[in-house]
Amino acid sequence: MGPVRGFKKRRKIEKKPEENASASSEKERSLDWWDELSKRMNGLQSPSKDLDKFKSVFKISRKTFNYICSLVKEDMMARPVNFSFSNGKPVSFEDQVAVALRRLSSGASLVTVGDSFGLHHSTVSQLTWRFVEAMEERGLPHLQWPSTEAEMTEMKSKFEKIQGLPNCCGVIDTTHVMMCLPASDPASKVWLDHEKNHSMVLQAIVDPEMRFRDIVTGWPGKIEDWLVFQSSNFYKLCDKEERLNGTKLKLSEGSEIREYIIGDSGYPLLPYLVIPYEGKELPESRAEFNRRHSATRLVAHRALARLKDMWKIIQGVMWRPDKHKLPRIILVCCLLHNIVIDLEDDVQDEMPLSHDHDSGYRQRVCGSVDVKGVLLRDELSLYLSGKLPPQVFPISDS
Repeated sequence: MGPVRGFKKRRKIEKKPEENASASSEKERSLDWWDELSKRMNGLQSPSKDLDKFKSVFKISRKTFNYICSLVKEDMMARPVNFSFSNGKPVSFEDQVAVALRRLSSGASLVTVGDSFGLHHSTVSQLTWRFVEAMEERGLPHLQWPSTEAEMTEMKSKFEKIQGLPNCCGVIDTTHVMMCLPASDPASKVWLDHEKNHSMVLQAIVDPEMRFRDIVTGWPGKIEDWLVFQSSNFYKLCDKEERLNGTKLKLSEGSEIREYIIGDSGYPLLPYLVIPYEGKELPESRAEFNRRHSATRLVAHRALARLKDMWKIIQGVMWRPDKHKLPRIILVCCLLHNIVIDLEDDVQDEMPLSHDHDSGYRQRVCGSVDVKGVLLRDELSLYLSGKLPPQVFPISDS
């Protein structure tokens, strides 16, 4: 995973036996926690016909919620605190996770979320941050580059089934998380992007199932896509030939196609990053390549749109966020996005498929070209047009 500005490893907190005992005693209730919590909540919209009330509130199934609880429980219970609802009842561990998930998924203000649960807005803020701190460490296994050849082979095969691009390992794209910052503060100018919005960048490499495999966030929105990419560990590993260095596809005439990712014209053409051909009057083979390239890139557009649609805290314009905490919130939203996919939560099947994640942002053009990248793109174009078929190995009679 690429750098997340503001993310720091925390010291592991030792749990005390007496704290565990008190925490477990607090959880002993005769009724299911959700039954109690749902009766206490106010002002929530009625669930749609296709979603039960739990899914309509938290955007995930009970199974996924329970799994998320299992990830963060140790860290969150290691630092017991005494939060209470307005009626005096203690806030259980499950309640804490529920409040945090509601804040992240609804994007509603701290006051609005607090009012719906019967909590003070400062309590909502504290609970959300406790959850983020726990999740950013415990959830990291869900955001990893494939570690085995079998995983890579499967991922490349699924990409090829989309539009025929062979040996493709990912799609890179960038989105902006917008912020409302005080115009009177000179420091706000740092975050003013090319479209005159205050924003922070999220750059992601996405697999064919819309899973994030690598992210970079924390940079101001005015930073060009290619510069954000160059800041990433992924870029450094590729330059050292320690990533995208797997099996090559052998073609006829001694040519071969290495592993690569694809992106739009905001990125440079590199030996391992393929962008579209520029120009309007292109030969048919290049025009066809661009069509397939564009159709394959949709997986990243949809992933980022789904991310913002499910975790609405990063969808709208955030009111004066802490710029050190925001990258960590974005990371946790990406982890939750991946967990929904990894657990095959059926809630994702009930959501509309959109690809509009950066409305109002125009395409930027990098223009940088590497000779080896030119060769790779031309070979891909010829391969897709059938002019450079795969190498055929003779079958021996044995």
